[in-house]
Amino acid sequence: MTDEQAVVFHQAGTGPGTWAMGSLFEHLVGPAATGGRLGVSLVVQPPGIATPLHRHTRESEAFFVLEGRIEYRAGEETYELTAGSFLHLPAGIPHAFRIRGDAPARFLGLTVPGGLMGLYDEVGIPAREMRLPGDDGLPMAEEIARWNEVGSRYGLEVVGPPIPA
Repeated sequence: MTDEQAVVFHQAGTGPGTWAMGSLFEHLVGPAATGGRLGVSLVVQPPGIATPLHRHTRESEAFFVLEGRIEYRAGEETYELTAGSFLHLPAGIPHAFRIRGDAPARFLGLTVPGGLMGLYDEVGIPAREMRLPGDDGLPMAEEIARWNEVGSRYGLEVVGPPIPA
């Protein structure tokens, strides 16, 4: 049986995890187990975290919010995502988001095909524990340099600034 044919079972909090963007990405299933077709991570991001306006040339993404509040711009529309909200984003659509409120956001992030999660592994570092990073995470300036170096290999194109604070 190949990895692609094996059942994947993941107990909450067992990782593996990556610290990137001041956040925790707990990988639930990736391209090795899905023949490259799917990647799923449980993501926890603290208030204030934001992405620049960007697009993915290869992957569609979907998000299902479990906790927290996310302001999400997709194309020309802005959405308020809260617990129970779902958003599907086709490949190529410019998008950005910012975590709002006083509490971290927790959501499932899905990509089709599944290779995009490898980007977070390359720009971040392995999570020492399944929690948000503190001073033991990468300094943001170092991580941004990694994003700029690695992003294009994953079809990531930055096209504008983040959503204002």
